[in-house]
Amino acid sequence: MVGIHTAVRARRRSALTVAGLIAGTALLALAGCGGNTSSANGSYGFPEAKQDSSSTITVWVDADRQAAAKAFQKANPDTKIEVVSYDGSANGSNSFRTKMQLFDRAGSGWPDVVFSSQNNDAAWASQKSGGKEAFAAVLNKGLVPGDTLAKFTEGSLNPCTVDGQVYCLRNDLAQAVLWYNKKLMDQFGYAVPTTWEEYQALGEKVAKQHPGYIIGTAGDAWTPEVFLWASKCQANGITGPKSVKVNTDTTECKRAAAMLDTLRGNGTVPVVSVFTPEFVKKYTGKVLMMPGPAWYAGAIFNNPQSLNVPAGQLGIADPLPWKGDDKAVTGNVGGGTWFVSSHSKNLAAAEKFVQFVTTADDYQVNVAPGYPAYAPAAEKWVAKQESSKYFATSLQPVVTAASDVWDGWGYGVFSQEAIWAKTMTTGVTGGKSLVDLLPTWQQAIENQAKVNGYSVN
Repeated sequence: MVGIHTAVRARRRSALTVAGLIAGTALLALAGCGGNTSSANGSYGFPEAKQDSSSTITVWVDADRQAAAKAFQKANPDTKIEVVSYDGSANGSNSFRTKMQLFDRAGSGWPDVVFSSQNNDAAWASQKSGGKEAFAAVLNKGLVPGDTLAKFTEGSLNPCTVDGQVYCLRNDLAQAVLWYNKKLMDQFGYAVPTTWEEYQALGEKVAKQHPGYIIGTAGDAWTPEVFLWASKCQANGITGPKSVKVNTDTTECKRAAAMLDTLRGNGTVPVVSVFTPEFVKKYTGKVLMMPGPAWYAGAIFNNPQSLNVPAGQLGIADPLPWKGDDKAVTGNVGGGTWFVSSHSKNLAAAEKFVQFVTTADDYQVNVAPGYPAYAPAAEKWVAKQESSKYFATSLQPVVTAASDVWDGWGYGVFSQEAIWAKTMTTGVTGGKSLVDLLPTWQQAIENQAKVNGYSVN
């Protein structure tokens, strides 16, 4: 496969659609921003620096987004940019926020554009810090054209949206689907499940009929984003910039946790990370199914260093619903974001850059490994992936899942993955029940939220 994956990093939502967010927003000409000091509000809804359309913009990218900067430079040789490489706040480093706080104190030094591997940075970047202007520029007040915003996949800009304003653009999406090995499923005479209840029943059958084969894993920090998010577990309901609703004592949370307890107990969903030598050694050729994000295809299945599944075997099924639910929803595990700095002295060039790297075929279709958030690019990208003939089925479930990410799981400053790794993974590997650990998880979420200044209800 050409590659459905993003770099494996720490991952990190407003029910408003993109169209609803931008409805009635006037498109203001970028040409008018050069050389003038703005009013207190600014033309685009934030205080603007004095503009200089000839100034060089500084762009911060991680290693995997170097290709995006190169593609922009090739397509726009007259736009002056300086590219700075940093870790993209990977693995919970929080370097983006920490560095911007330093620049806030210094009163200078901010980059014009920043890529982040996190989905929760808008939660802090949209807010004033220490009385200083928020780092992130408002994008849906005319800086980014309204018709461009409207073409992002429905719901994909939720992580970028705070109080109805859009503060970043998604680079790629990481919606969860059901991956399965069609060759093995056919060989064993198993039908692909269509509900989570059928998924559990098949796991119980596999444990008896084909011990050693697995239908998923529960050993990574994003386990709740794959299983509990898709069950509408109310563990991460961000209700405002500094408020969160947490309730893990619900049917939605308990049903997913109970299912994982059953499947963990019979060995079909082991508590082992997919990025460990143990996983590769023990389960190569033994994975019947695996719920997980879009990037699993390239990072796990079509990867010589991992499962190395041959072409023509990997199938994709739609996200699973629970019986009685109106429709299936799914979770999200990653997908990067691009921010324009409110301090930029060349907003026209900064906007040009972020619009290019998120929408242009030259990068998103021809170079980017992950599923584009921008729907027109995603359509072409999928066609390119299917032309590789790697997959055993259509990629349509990946497309469907992109707009089925449940909006009840929010994007706060604090990391759900870090909380899960510390609170739940250690407990489960020690033999404890996930159902029994749900109150402990709730308390840990509440504690971390309060540390970050959230009111909890």
